[in-house]
Amino acid sequence: MELFLLRHGLAVERGTAGIVNDADRPLTPHGRRQLHKIAAAMWQMKLSFDVILSSPLLRARQTAEIVAKELKLKKRPAFADELQPGGNAKILIQSLAALKPPPENVLLVGHEPDLSNLISWFVTGTTGAGFALKKSGLAKLEIKKLRAGKCATLAWLLTPAQLKLMR
Repeated sequence: MELFLLRHGLAVERGTAGIVNDADRPLTPHGRRQLHKIAAAMWQMKLSFDVILSSPLLRARQTAEIVAKELKLKKRPAFADELQPGGNAKILIQSLAALKPPPENVLLVGHEPDLSNLISWFVTGTTGAGFALKKSGLAKLEIKKLRAGKCATLAWLLTPAQLKLMR
């Protein structure tokens, strides 16, 4: 399995007038434009996903939907509570392992520090290994057998600036 992790794009700040809950913070216009460029880079890289799972928070949902649309994917993103901030990684892994048929390429869209901790956990077996995924950053993990703990190799971790150079 190739597991890709994408942090949501730039969202409006907490405390923005008219937005009461953190879950309702949308992408900014700049964040949306940047994600279209990131998705164009993903297209140039010939990335495609059998499954896109996203945090249900608005900014992550919007990120996943932009990517799915730009890559012309037939399947719409699905939403997983385990990808929201503080979500349960073990339940996320169980959900991924239960997918039939087993997907070859999966995109997870979520938040920090959870995505970096997930990368760390899959690569080293512990969290807090010092990975940092910037907003709209993308990482690729190669996994032979999906399980909790050390099971992956970090193929690459790209910043938004690096991705934009690829389009």
